Amino acid sequence: MAERPGPQGGQGLLFLTDEQLRKGIEAMFFAYRGFTADPDRILAEQDYGRAHHRALHFIQRSPGTTVGNLLDILGVTKQSLNRVLRRLMEDGLVEARVGREDRRERHLHLTDKGRALEKALSDAQRDRMRAAYRAAGPQAVQGFRQVLEAMMDPEMRRHFEASDKAGGR
Repeated sequence: MAERPGPQGGQGLLFLTDEQLRKGIEAMFFAYRGFTADPDRILAEQDYGRAHHRALHFIQRSPGTTVGNLLDILGVTKQSLNRVLRRLMEDGLVEARVGREDRRERHLHLTDKGRALEKALSDAQRDRMRAAYRAAGPQAVQGFRQVLEAMMDPEMRRHFEASDKAGGR
């Protein structure tokens, strides 16, 4: 009796060679380069980098998030995040509001200008993802997400799942 393939597409995929894994790693590097290329061009016009993009993305995903929460999500030093946030605030893209319950907290929100930049950056990435997803098909999309989630550290997976629930997906 033949063994039925599992939801991941077959038992053979569970025993990948080092060469197959190397090709997957390279594919990830090159895909990431493509995924960030369009936003990088937009960011460069305003002398911003990927750290600015990540901050804008997660503030947009969770308006009112605290600086502490953003530190946890981004995994950067407080000094590094403060430098990024200071620039975004000076340029009128982000505002920090004092917490209602804890006045020591700063809740981050995008301004209209910040939302416009974040939308331009996200639209570029959504266009690339949409085209790739359409080309790959629904089963590949599901498998791709499973692989990405399996690669996440447990703490990051919790953040991801929480943002999934908050986003209503």
